[in-house]
Amino acid sequence: MHIFPVIDVGGLHIDLSTWLSIIVSCLIVFILARVAVGNLSVTNPSKMQNFMEWIIEFVHNTIASTMPLSKAKSYINLGITLILFIFVSNLLGLPFGVITEHHETFAFAGTEIVSQADLDKDGGHAHVGWWKSPTADLACTAGLAIIVIFLVHFLGLKQNRKHYLKHYFEPFAIFFPLNILKELSKPLTLSLRLYANIFAGEVLISTILMLGVVGIPLLAAWQAFSLFVGAIQAFLFTILTMVYISQATVHEEDH
Repeated sequence: MHIFPVIDVGGLHIDLSTWLSIIVSCLIVFILARVAVGNLSVTNPSKMQNFMEWIIEFVHNTIASTMPLSKAKSYINLGITLILFIFVSNLLGLPFGVITEHHETFAFAGTEIVSQADLDKDGGHAHVGWWKSPTADLACTAGLAIIVIFLVHFLGLKQNRKHYLKHYFEPFAIFFPLNILKELSKPLTLSLRLYANIFAGEVLISTILMLGVVGIPLLAAWQAFSLFVGAIQAFLFTILTMVYISQATVHEEDH
């Protein structure tokens, strides 16, 4: 397995490969959005405009399947941002990897990246991976999940306070501890599902690469399948977010 560069900044352990890929993901999504709206036309829309319109319609229909149509419009921007960022992030580790080989101890920004123990463990050399999918890092997926769950509770208290607080004691007050556990499980399942699928895919790609030329057909097949997995995971994270928001902000009288 590769060693990923982690530096210490003010007591925080920063994985450089994750941060680099997160920044690239944000830039790609921002550029896609700017290009799509850069030259809007009603009579002669560009391919990028048609593509973005298809995404907007898809996200709108997805959100509308979880809540009343009148409320769905408010969350289109959130849904588009989530599905594009997660999909792009899921795929960043597929096309290439940036790996350096080291035969002696190596430090970066004052932090030891490759120790003598790492060299001894791997036969006198070590490989440092500088690139991976952001969603192959649990810190990234957990961060996304925490932001989403915070937003869910905030919207519940702001838009539907009475019914939102009441649901913790339904169907009976004795179920309050169980309802709390259910809420605590939401960020865990959101983050772990996304992380496990993408991380497992990248581990498998690393294993296939060790096969050399023999692994090229397997690598091509798995990368094609990974496109599908990346899209499905982005969709699942987005629709679950909208389901949680709907549960917190919509009560029976709204249906």
